[in-house]
Amino acid sequence: MYTELALALGLGAVVALVAVIFQKKSKIVLEAQDGWWGVGACPQEPEDDSIRPFKVETTSGEIEDLNLRLDQTRSFPSLEDSQFNYGFNSKYLEKVVSYWRNDFSWRKQVDKLNKYPHFKTKIEGIDIHYVHVKPKRLAEGTRAVPLMMVHGWPGSFYEFYGIIPLLTEPSSPDDITFEIICPSIPGYGFSEAPHKKGFDGLCAAHIFNKLMKRLGFDQYYVQGGDWGSLITTNMAQLEPNAVKGLHVNFAPPGKGALLMIMSLLFGRRFPKLFGFTEYDVKQLFPIMEKLVVDSIRETGYMHIQATKPDTAGRALNDSPVGLAAYILEKFSTWTDNEFKNLEDGGLERKFSLDDLLTNVMIYWTSRSIISSMRFYKENFSKGMNQLHAKLPVYVPTGVACFPNELKHSPKSWVEQKYYKLKTYTQMARGGHFAAMEEPQLLAEDVQNFVKIVEKSKKK
Repeated sequence: MYTELALALGLGAVVALVAVIFQKKSKIVLEAQDGWWGVGACPQEPEDDSIRPFKVETTSGEIEDLNLRLDQTRSFPSLEDSQFNYGFNSKYLEKVVSYWRNDFSWRKQVDKLNKYPHFKTKIEGIDIHYVHVKPKRLAEGTRAVPLMMVHGWPGSFYEFYGIIPLLTEPSSPDDITFEIICPSIPGYGFSEAPHKKGFDGLCAAHIFNKLMKRLGFDQYYVQGGDWGSLITTNMAQLEPNAVKGLHVNFAPPGKGALLMIMSLLFGRRFPKLFGFTEYDVKQLFPIMEKLVVDSIRETGYMHIQATKPDTAGRALNDSPVGLAAYILEKFSTWTDNEFKNLEDGGLERKFSLDDLLTNVMIYWTSRSIISSMRFYKENFSKGMNQLHAKLPVYVPTGVACFPNELKHSPKSWVEQKYYKLKTYTQMARGGHFAAMEEPQLLAEDVQNFVKIVEKSKKK
């Protein structure tokens, strides 16, 4: 034991020394390069930078086509006592399809989607869709704080519909009033898909920074989960003077962090040495089960989408039932991994079928499932050794750590990537789709973080 302790202390000192040396190096800021993602060659004339109102619409033909496909779906029985352990349970899927066909009203949900203003503008050759919600009223002498919120896969801008009123119309006079911008990642929902290879998170970040500047914001906050956390982190790395603060609810550790490796080797026996709490130990160990077995069990989709997205995507693009099963299975296990042991996947414990199917319908009507899946290939095909993966973030950062998130990141790990960590909150409940599942908790954490940053900037 003493030998192990001495080794751990020695290695810990080396890690600390390396970290200090690295932090003393001059700051490296990512440099963005303009791209062209439209059809054909980039034209010589300046791009149309107009902002156009957009409205979600549907037609009788679209609904009739959907109903026909729902009626013609071919069911297949699940294994006895399999719940969601083999994927989406067929018995419960039949209930979802029946509700979708007979009770769900897409026209009603389209009206709900249009309750907030939608817009489109062309950036680097493709149409970018976004929802832009300004506060209805502001206290005299105050200004709304601009905040961009970015979704991930298999979510959409609709994930934020529950949190938008909490941030634009706060109940407490002491709270900050926000102006919210929720874009659709290119290739998702109503944003046009890139027509060329190579569009990754860094490219999306560059476009979204351009969008905020086009809307007239010199400085702004950004928030994201899933792919949204990568994109907003890249936004902060690209424009540290424009991004006043970064808030994420998914913060995987940086590339090959030495401290992380050492803490996994010795953190269970010497947790305090690596800044681990009892909760950290519970979430991370045993390593084989928590970080290896669980990852293999839950990341089959990732391997498909990071290699041959168009093949599986074509099937999902043709079958609404297949699409729903593929997407909603993630809303089950990524909300709570234990839900896989339930016949209904626990879906209606946290969400309504109307909200779940609305998210599916955004993918179905926009035919965006294939292009959304390609985002994995574009990000992973460039390898995990890209510059942005190794660089720290110097922008003030807040992290909301939800207990049922896919992967747990202890504070000591997060600090290796985000050098100005202002808040790290262990949330009371919730999983991967935090904005949709726990909008009140997430709104409170965003409020707390921005208040701290704003207060520090006034000093």
